[in-house]
Amino acid sequence: MTLRKYIPDLITSMNLVCGLLGVVFTLRSRLDIAFACMLAAAVFDFLDGLAARALDAYSDMGKELDSLCDLVSFGVLPALMLSFLMQTYRFDGSWICWLPLLLAVFSALRLAKFNVDPRQKDSFLGLPAPASGLLCGALCSYCCHTPAEFLSTWVSGPVFIPLLTACLCVLLVCELPMFSFKFHKGDARTLTVKRLTLVAFILAAAVFCLVAGHHWSLAVLLGFVFYILNNLVYALFKL
Repeated sequence: MTLRKYIPDLITSMNLVCGLLGVVFTLRSRLDIAFACMLAAAVFDFLDGLAARALDAYSDMGKELDSLCDLVSFGVLPALMLSFLMQTYRFDGSWICWLPLLLAVFSALRLAKFNVDPRQKDSFLGLPAPASGLLCGALCSYCCHTPAEFLSTWVSGPVFIPLLTACLCVLLVCELPMFSFKFHKGDARTLTVKRLTLVAFILAAAVFCLVAGHHWSLAVLLGFVFYILNNLVYALFKL
C-alpha cells in the first residue's frame, strides 16, 4: 500500500486532535475556543472524505476511525460544553448538569448505526452527529459571547438545555430522512435545490448577524436549526 493511502486517515486523525483540544478548553471554561476547535474538526471531517474520493483510498479502517473521531469531536465535546454551560448558570452541583452527557451516548449509537446501515450511503436516517455537535457548540459560543441576549436568557433556565438534549437524542437515532452535504455525480435536481436552499439561508443569517450586530455563531446555530426543520418539512410532505 502506497503512502498516499494513509493521507485520509491522517486528516481524520486531525479531527480527533481538534476534538481533544476542544475538551481541554471546555474543562478550562473556554467554551468559545472549544467551539473554534470543533469547527476545525468539522473542516478536517469534510476534507478526509474529499481526500479519500480523490485518492481512491477508502478502507474499513478509515470508516471506523472516522466514527471514533466524530464521537469525540461531535459527541463528547458538545455534551461537555452543554454541561459546563449549565454549571455557569448557577446549577453547579445539581444533577441536571449531567443530563447533557446523554448526548454523547446517543451520538455513539448514531455513529454505530450509520456504520452498519447500508441505507445511509448517500443520505442519512436521523440527525448526523456533526450537525448535532455543531448546533450545540454554536449555542454555547453564542451564550458565552452575548450573555445578556434573549437566547442566553432562555438557555440560563433549568429546562432549555435538558429539553434540547432530549430532542437531539431522539433526532440522532430516529428514522427521519435527512439529506447529505456530500455532493456526488448524478445527484437529483431536488437534492441540489435542498442544499442550495440551506446555503442561501445560512448566507442570509450571516448577513443578518452582521447587520444586527449579533455574534457570528448565531448564524451557524440558525443554519443547523433550519437544516433540521427543513428535513422535517420534506419528510412530512414527502418532498
